[in-house]
Amino acid sequence: MTEEYKVEMTGRVFFIRLPDRSKAYLRYHIENGKLFLDATYTPENWRGRGLAKKLVEYALNYAKEKGLKIAPICSYSVHYFIKNPDKRDMLAEEYRNIDLQKYFEERLAAEKSKEG
Repeated sequence: MTEEYKVEMTGRVFFIRLPDRSKAYLRYHIENGKLFLDATYTPENWRGRGLAKKLVEYALNYAKEKGLKIAPICSYSVHYFIKNPDKRDMLAEEYRNIDLQKYFEERLAAEKSKEG
């Protein structure tokens, strides 16, 4: 479904250019050996096609290449690790043994409070 979409990156964003010229993106930063997944966005009419998942998986591969651990900050990235427990070895130490479902709900609430 998303195979034809290529992930590109800048110093702060992994992104996919979409045919309508919009972009799906994953904003990140690197600090202390960790790749922080700060914010994920997919334009509304492109949601449900696996684009955010593709971006997170690209970020995981990038982190693996660079020897970085993952700090999931945005709710989607936390959700990804809930759905893919086999990838949790990529998490930074402080995220490995926490209740990811509870953390997901906290992140989601924080994001919703910023929207208002």
